[in-house]
This record gives sequence, C-alpha cells and structure tokens, in this order.
Amino acid sequence: MTPDLTADSIEPPAGREADAWILRRRGPKNPTDPESAYALLREWEPSPTGSGLADVWTVFLTNRECPWRCLMCDLWKNTLDQALAPGAIPRQLKRALRTLGDAPPQPAASLPISERHLKLYNSGSFFDRQAIPSEDHVEIARQASGFHRVIVECHPSLVGDLVLRFRDQLLNESRGSIAPCLELALGLETAHEPSLTRLNKRMTVANFVHASRFLTNHGVAVRVFLLAHPPFMSATEQPVWIRRSIEVAFDAGATVVSLIPTRVGNGALDRLRDAGLFREPPLEALEEAFEYGLSLRRGRVLADLWDLKRFSRCEACFGERRNRLEQMNWTQKARPPAACAAGCGSNA
Repeated sequence: MTPDLTADSIEPPAGREADAWILRRRGPKNPTDPESAYALLREWEPSPTGSGLADVWTVFLTNRECPWRCLMCDLWKNTLDQALAPGAIPRQLKRALRTLGDAPPQPAASLPISERHLKLYNSGSFFDRQAIPSEDHVEIARQASGFHRVIVECHPSLVGDLVLRFRDQLLNESRGSIAPCLELALGLETAHEPSLTRLNKRMTVANFVHASRFLTNHGVAVRVFLLAHPPFMSATEQPVWIRRSIEVAFDAGATVVSLIPTRVGNGALDRLRDAGLFREPPLEALEEAFEYGLSLRRGRVLADLWDLKRFSRCEACFGERRNRLEQMNWTQKARPPAACAAGCGSNA
C-alpha cells in the first residue's frame, strides 16, 4: 500500500491534494437548523453616499457547505452536508427579518442614519446553485424590497449572468421609491500570488480583477475581503502586501475594502501555527493597514472588529483602541492613536 504522504505533512500540498489535508484537520460542525439562519447581526456602516450611516441587517443563512476548501476558512462550521430544497432560504430570511426588525440597535453616536442595507451571507457563494437555489431568487428579492442595498458574497468564478438576473429581480420587486443596489463581496484575501495559491482559493489575482470589472461594468457594486497577515508571507512582506492588496482592490473597481485579521480555530491554521509557520496579527497591523486604506480616499475601508481583543497584548489601552477603530469605521476619518496608561504605546 502506498503511504499517504499528505496526512502528516506540516504544510498543505499543492493542487487538489490540499483539500484532503485541510479536511483532515477539521473538527466537528456546529448543529444547525435548515429552517433558521444560524446568526443575525445589526450594525452600522458608513453610507456609500457619505451622508451618515447605513443601518445594516446581516443574516447568516444556513445552507450547504461551500465546495471550495480555502485554507483559512472557518465558515464550514455552520453549514449543512446536503443541499436545501427550494423555499427553505426564503423561510429563513422571513423569520430573520422579523427578528431583526423587533430588536433595533442603539443609535451610533450622533451620526444620522440615512440608509438600510441587507447582507445575506451564506458561508460560501450566494450564486452557488447547490447553496441557494436560483428558484428562490425572486422571493428573496421580494423580501429585500425596502432596503437601499443588498450585499451577497460570491467566489469570482461564479460571477456571471445569474448575478445580473438577480440584480434585475431586485429592481423588478422593489416597492416605492427605493430601488435596491446589488453589491457583491469577493474574497481576494491577498494580491500576493504565491500566498493566494497556497490558500487553496483556486483563483488568481487576474481572475478576481476580471470578475470585479465585469460587475462594475454591469452596475453591480463590489466589496472586497482582504486578510491581515495571511500565512506564507514573511513579517517584512506583510505590511507591503496588505497595502498592495488594498490598491489592487480599488484599481479593480471596489468601492468597499474590508480588512479581516487572520485567525486560528479552523484546524488548518492551527497546524501551521503549531509548526511556527503562522501567527495571528498584532492589533497594530490592522490599525496600520486601516490607516493606509483610509489615506487613499478611493472608497470605504472597514476594519473587522469581531473578536478583536485576541489581537491585543495590552489590557490597559485595548478599549480605547477598539473605540478608535469603530469611530474610524463610521466616519472614514483617521483619528489620533490611543494613549496607553500602562505606557505600552500604540504597538502593544
């Protein structure tokens, strides 16, 4: 019998064998209900028009697992092993919107609220027919009526005519004076091609650029996810390539760039961390990338603040630093670095 040389290798092999390496390091999935979204969130983002904030309703839909096995992904934890029958996703959405509408968030500072946005995130690609049946798109569009913007996520390889049909369905089902704008969130992750390949994204920077330009040419807005400190890059390369990645995203037509700190917890990255090949970014890495993105003034830049404390090494100044990033998210303006009572400075 030929031994499986990929089973205990420290790093994932190249090509299709990477899937098996990644899958072996996973833990169990979380229990999910095919009739309910697995998480709901209501938050603020800066309005695309620059006039205050958007009230963003985020629905994390329960559906079939994404067919791509990206090295850094942990979204598979809340997915199903089988496809849903048509009708299940609209039922999830109807229940979610009722719940979100009953629990409005507290006002954000003194900034005015000018728009309502709906994010439909499904731990994969909205236009994967095995995840979201295309028969459900009309009913989803009908329920999204009344929102100024509908944001869904998609792998660049699935960008095509189905996106344009959903764009048109949103317009056809709109009520009153609001015609929802469709926005697609694409995971570029990094413009550093060697790292992108080893993340098992099965796409190139050129693939991303092609998809983004197709969308912008057809009136669909583009949001881009970028990783702060992805693996397979040296410490000196990290700040260079996060800046370059932000530039590539805007060059391709993105109007929003979302910066996400790379974190362990999915099995694969834990393996690389234990081997000394990956470490989570310090908080200042996110701060510096965020400041650079805002300085370009080419579009909205957002710092992902979920579970942010894990990236801080100083209890004394973390609260002020988090508040600073939140205010920068809302206002899209850089603020002075937070002072530390413990004397750690901004690089704590």
